[in-house]
Amino acid sequence: MSYPTYPTTYKKDILVGDKTVSIEVGKFSQQVSAAVLITCGETIVHSTVALGRKVNLGYFPLSVEFAEKLYSAGVIKGSRWVKRDGRPLDEVILKARVIDRSLRPLFPEGITNEVQVINTVFSYDGQNDPDMLGLLGSAIGLAISEIPFDGPIAGLRIGYNKETSEFMTNPTYEERENSSLDLIVAGSGDAVVMVEAGAYEIVESVMVDALIKAQEEMGKICIAINEIVAEIGKDKIELIDDETKVIDAKIKALADKIYKKNVVELKEIVKKEGKLIKESGFDKLKEKLIVQFVKENAKESDEVSEKNVSTALYSLTKRAARELILTDGVRPDGRKIDEIRQIWTEVDVFPRTHGSAMFKRGATQGVTIVTLADPSRGQLIESIRGEENLKYFHHYSMPPYASGEAGRFGFPKRREIGHGALAERALRPMLPDQADFPYTIHVVTEIMSSNGSTSQAAVCGSTLSLMAAGVPIKRPVAGIAMGLMSDGKQYIVLSDIQGLEDHVGDMDFKVAGTKEGITAIQMDIKLKGIPRKVLEQALEQAKVGRLHIMNEMLKAIDAPRKELSPYAPKVQQITIPASRIGELIGPGGKMIKSIIEKTGAEISVDEDKDNELGLVNISSPEQEKIDAATKIITNMMRIVEVGEEFDGVVIRVEGYGAFVEYLDGKEGLVHVSAMSTEFIKDAGDLAKVGDTVHVMISEIKDDGKIGLSMLTKDQQTEINAKRESRPQRPSFRGRNGGNGGSNGGYRGKDRGNDRGNDRGGSRSGNRGGSYGGNR
Repeated sequence: MSYPTYPTTYKKDILVGDKTVSIEVGKFSQQVSAAVLITCGETIVHSTVALGRKVNLGYFPLSVEFAEKLYSAGVIKGSRWVKRDGRPLDEVILKARVIDRSLRPLFPEGITNEVQVINTVFSYDGQNDPDMLGLLGSAIGLAISEIPFDGPIAGLRIGYNKETSEFMTNPTYEERENSSLDLIVAGSGDAVVMVEAGAYEIVESVMVDALIKAQEEMGKICIAINEIVAEIGKDKIELIDDETKVIDAKIKALADKIYKKNVVELKEIVKKEGKLIKESGFDKLKEKLIVQFVKENAKESDEVSEKNVSTALYSLTKRAARELILTDGVRPDGRKIDEIRQIWTEVDVFPRTHGSAMFKRGATQGVTIVTLADPSRGQLIESIRGEENLKYFHHYSMPPYASGEAGRFGFPKRREIGHGALAERALRPMLPDQADFPYTIHVVTEIMSSNGSTSQAAVCGSTLSLMAAGVPIKRPVAGIAMGLMSDGKQYIVLSDIQGLEDHVGDMDFKVAGTKEGITAIQMDIKLKGIPRKVLEQALEQAKVGRLHIMNEMLKAIDAPRKELSPYAPKVQQITIPASRIGELIGPGGKMIKSIIEKTGAEISVDEDKDNELGLVNISSPEQEKIDAATKIITNMMRIVEVGEEFDGVVIRVEGYGAFVEYLDGKEGLVHVSAMSTEFIKDAGDLAKVGDTVHVMISEIKDDGKIGLSMLTKDQQTEINAKRESRPQRPSFRGRNGGNGGSNGGYRGKDRGNDRGNDRGGSRSGNRGGSYGGNR
């Protein structure tokens, strides 16, 4: 019996920055177009590229997936009932989206075959992020596959250390802790196709240097990818059939014919559409051309269909818009190149929300709502990096009515998740620390109307809404979307692009930041390479526009409010030693539950492992409840000293003494001998449960138990002096007899435990002391 031989694997190591990345092809998944196993450190990602059947969907059916398996980090899902890895987290969806945005522009137009790229994390070492390995593995897989692809491209992450002014390529998580920049770039040595970044107020010049640095590194990686393609790459196949090519050629010829005769009318249509005039004339021109080329000309009707005319006319609006801007120097809505649309803002839009604001720029409008809660309401994330409790998250929603359409309503699309993450990234560096503002912050942006740059409307609306809610952000953040038009010779940078300009342009460049610097960037580029001076111009023009927008925003509210909404919960945070968290919680949560029941306040505890502290968050709409819970917990954690005095409550009485709760949750014993200077036969003669008594800490034992006294310091001193002045005889009646003088103790074990406890233990003061000591 013969067995199939295991395929020969191809291995190659390449250098990405200062890290070695190992590439292995042929070990797994031999039936797909390409499968790449890519390793850095002990993080391993498996990237596959599969070519599917032809479908007619009207768009390129590319799907890109990213799967982070918990087993890769040795983690079992925390749920008691569901152990299978479930729906991907938002951050995992965003990783897939970054790879999709990097790859999609490089496929030839006209492909209708399904193409699927799947990245699976098989091993995670806690330091090397798998997302960049997945991007690189996907790019290599497409390069060596038979699928047409205008590569090679690479992807990497750039960090920046402000203290040393050094850039880091694919920094580890440990290295990223000292980085003020998290920049993801995809492209080649000649072109950048995708940029995603979060930053802590990075200045524009450093951002440009980082992009140039990334391009240099990607150029080196692409040389290595070309070497791999030369060694094991498959021959590319033709996926665009001859019929499609013929149709495309017909449409192009038809478009050229239409454009020459109707260019003036087309530009007027673009201008009307730029001003959102519904009756732009597009439908009338379309009907006229259908009559001209299909209905009236029988000969050409065999060659041209109504669909051909519609497709050609649609492409011509893009051509007319580009010529309008590049040649005529006119934007579709009549604005200057660097002019920002009119801005309207409003805060306190809704009365019962904790914070709300409306931001409108041209026809783009969004409302942003802030909700505050105690830290226990954070979002628990379970990923390959372990469990994390998010205290700030931004959700973005764009329903169909925002663009005047009817459509699917419900679960967010990848675009919505991406836009929410971009706004969240832009504001995160400006949020206060948990120690200063112990709240969970949930921000939601609802897009009311969409005409370009809704994600940056979310950024601006977030700033206003957070300040209206009383969140003490460090500085306000504003955002702007920049565009670019180029014919290869001239470059025109557009400020605050609207939807039409985004569609027909060569770049969508979103920049958010404060007066001090950039906090977030997202860029998609259709050109092969942008000169450095154009990039610098775009960032500088974006800064000017951003500051203009910010000045308009601050007319509505110029600083965070000092007071929270009356409908927002009040939260107070206190710290306790981490070693005493168990004491606060109690067995089975008994102690913390009793405090919650007693005060009515909500209480949660987080451990700050870095500082070995427990962070206790106490929340309630009523300050009185917070104060009551704070007092109890503070008293519980208080370390007392001998000589301190308290007013306590008797909680239990025995013959030998009374147990007194002198602080919330803390109790001690007042022995009968320390209740009065007179002889007391039974503690119950002097104290009853519920009595309020004044006590002093008289003793702190090694086991932590507390001895209390109801005597004054002078009385206790006098008694102690008398005891010390009496001659002491050896005790012959048992061990406990000799202790009676100092403790007002028992008469001795020789009389029997029961009798000794009843008689000797009940005799206190001078009489009990001399009786037990002398005898």
